[in-house]
Order: sequence, then C-alpha cells, then structure tokens
Amino acid sequence: MAKAKTVYVCQQCGYQSPKWVGQCPGCGEWNSLVETVVSTKIKNRKSRLRQGFGGQAQVESIKLQKLSEIKREKLQRISTGMGEFDRVLGGGIVPGSVILVAGEPGIGKSTLLLQIAAKLANSPLRIAHSKKLTSPKSQAPGALYVSGEESTEQIKLRADRLEIASKNLLLLSETDVDVVSDQISQLTANNQQLTTIIDSIQSMSTTDLAGAPGSVGQVRECANRLHRLAKDKRFPLFLIGHVTKTGVVAGPKVLEHLVDAVLYLEGERFQVFRLLRCLKNRFGPTDEVGVFQMADKGLTEVANPSEVFLSQRQKPAPGSAVVATMEGNRLILAEIQALVIPSHLAVPRRTVSGISYQRLILLCAVLQKTLNLPLGASDVYVNVAGGLRISEPAADLGVCLAIVSSLKNKPMREKTAVFGEVGLLGEVRQVSFSQKRQKEAKKLGFSNLVSAQNVRNIKEAMKKAFVG
Repeated sequence: MAKAKTVYVCQQCGYQSPKWVGQCPGCGEWNSLVETVVSTKIKNRKSRLRQGFGGQAQVESIKLQKLSEIKREKLQRISTGMGEFDRVLGGGIVPGSVILVAGEPGIGKSTLLLQIAAKLANSPLRIAHSKKLTSPKSQAPGALYVSGEESTEQIKLRADRLEIASKNLLLLSETDVDVVSDQISQLTANNQQLTTIIDSIQSMSTTDLAGAPGSVGQVRECANRLHRLAKDKRFPLFLIGHVTKTGVVAGPKVLEHLVDAVLYLEGERFQVFRLLRCLKNRFGPTDEVGVFQMADKGLTEVANPSEVFLSQRQKPAPGSAVVATMEGNRLILAEIQALVIPSHLAVPRRTVSGISYQRLILLCAVLQKTLNLPLGASDVYVNVAGGLRISEPAADLGVCLAIVSSLKNKPMREKTAVFGEVGLLGEVRQVSFSQKRQKEAKKLGFSNLVSAQNVRNIKEAMKKAFVG
C-alpha cells in the first residue's frame, strides 16, 4: 500500500514545504512547520471522497436534515456510574461524544478512566437520571481500554490492585492508530454503546507520518482519525492526554478545538484530593467540578467536600478563617490558614499555596495601607488546607482576616464563615451567589456570616468576625 503524501505546514501562516525546515520562509517563525497528510479532493457536489482508515477511500453521500426531524432519543445521556464524573459532564455521556481527559503525569487519569470503564462494562446500560434500563434484557454495553503505554499484563496488575474484575472489559495494547481503528470498527458493528478509552493519545501514531509518537503532527492526525470514527459509529470516546504546567506543544492544547469536552484532573501529587474541572463542554455547563479522593483502591467520590476539607480543622485558632467558595454550582467551605512572623530579611517573604501569589501581594498592600499593619517587616505565609485551589475573588476577605488574625494572635468567633471581594480601597464588594452561599453555610452550622451584605469594609468585617 502506497504511503499517503505529506507536506509540512506552518501553524502560523499556512506556508507549505515538501521538507521540514527550522524557520518558516513565509513568516520567519521558528519550529512552526508540522507534518500533515494531504487529503484528496473531488469536485462531485452530490458526494464526497473521504479518506478511510488504512488508506482506503470511501464515497459517502451528503444528506441534509431538518432540525425538527432529528429525534432527541438518540441523544440521551449514559451514566458512568460515578456521580461526580456525571456532574462534570453535565449529566452523563452523550453518545458519539469525544471527551479529552487531561492532566499532569501521575495525577490519576488512567486510574480514573479504568474505574469508569469497569463500571460501564459491569453495569447495564442506564440512562442518566433515570431508573429505567434502556433494554429489558439489561445487557452490559461493554468497554474497550486501549493502552499504548502498558501491556495487558500490566493493566491486569493495576486492575487487581483496584479490585476491578469485569468480563465485559476488553483490553488492547497497541500504538498503531490504524490497527486500533480497525478493531474498534469490528467491535462497534453490533454494539454502538461500546465506550472506548485511548491511554494515551500521545502514544498513538500512524505510518502515514514520519514524525515520532507524541509530535504535534502525530497527535493531531491520530486524534482526527479516532474522532471521525467515533462520530460515524456513534460510540463514546475518551482520550487521555498528558500536559505540563504550561500546556506545551503536543499536549491537549492542540486538541481542545477538536473534542466535545475537555476535562482537567487537578491536584497535588502528595495530596489525596483530586478536582475534575470542565474547561469545555458542548453538551453541558463548564463551571462544574467533581471532587475525588485518592485511596489504595483508586479514586473515590467525595459527596460532601466541605466536611472533608474541614474534618481536621482545630477549634478557632489564630490565623484560621473559613471561606464559602463556589466551585461551579457547588458550595465548598474551605479553611484558609495564614502565618505572619517578623522577618529577618531585607525583602520579606510572601509564600502562598492554593491561591494566586499576585493576589496575596495585592491584599497585603491593601491591609498595610487601610489598617496600617506592619506587614512590610513581616513574612506572610498563606495556605488553603487540603490542597484545594481557589481562584475566585470571593476568598479575598477570608485571606485578609486570616492574616490579621495571625498578626494580632486573635482567633475568630466560632461558627464564622466569610466571603467577599476586597477592593484596593479596602471596601468589601458583592460576589455572585451570595444568597446561596449564606443558605448553604447556615445549613452546615455556620451562623456568623461576614460578607458584603452586612459589612462595608475590612474594619467593619474585623468587628463582626473577631471577639471583642
């Protein structure tokens, strides 16, 4: 079989070259040429020539459909068996959707997807948010786990550690995307609900390209072929992608425009908590978050994150503040800890974990200006307990009160929770979901709430939050 023709295309200006060059002759950008397969085009308007898997051309007719003719029953979501995962997806898996699960190496992506594959393979096909099975026979839909990084024996060892046993879970150790596509086509001929997981997309390659696995050209071409197959066969497809902290080339940043949903698994490798965030979702909201806990038997769901994050909190102590933060539509009560000590350095330290470093610098300047606090001669350490990362400005008031509490060595009142954005003039500003934050915090036993609804600035917040 003849090899497909390829050219090198500049990702900045579109310049094409028959061979790779370091600097693009068109725009002068360095290392921007990526090997790309040249597709054959035909001029027939009633049909189109599609490049099939294995290099075979397939002619398919173009058919127009009215929106009113499309039946919604075909778009019913499928439950993964994990409520936290379904929450992030918007209620479950949409048939035919392509989902990218990304994260740093070693964070737990393969473990999470192997657990979901086992649940989908063991459980009967169930529509999300419904107690009725789609088939009276209650047959399991099955799942296919394709690994390009591990052998089937190594996957078996991991499955035994996680206590996973399933007769319907199929394993395949292969890196050639054309071989994988042929296997998927055969399996999905009679079972369109076969959930397929590719671990990882960086390990897949095609012989049509000369680049090494993991290069931009290989990652994009392999993802395109799998994406096209998933849409044609209407089966759910999960792609696992590795990224660095900057999301460098050959990572999921190359594929975000192609897939239907982008999920990021976050967390510190030495912490037990993992957060699954949705950055893109064509079939649901993008502000949901799922909370998991890493255990010996894999990732377990955390139904009440507030209780877990505050479980080891001591009685009100100097430097501790509870903030009501929103992660998607879910309220999470988290503890912010601050430590302020005299500095012996010319430039005092500002160390932070869980919030923005630049935000801490700004809040310290506001406290020093409005309250005349001697922070210019003090080291300030701020940490969000439990490894949680808070990015919304509603945590500003909690950070400020924790710093004041540590500096004055004065604890806050019992059952106090705070939230609010702090401006440059020391004012406390309104944040979104204020009523929901107050309602949910009171349900969890926090009766003394400090927010923009009852205080106007940091000075008033201190009077309401501290004793005396």
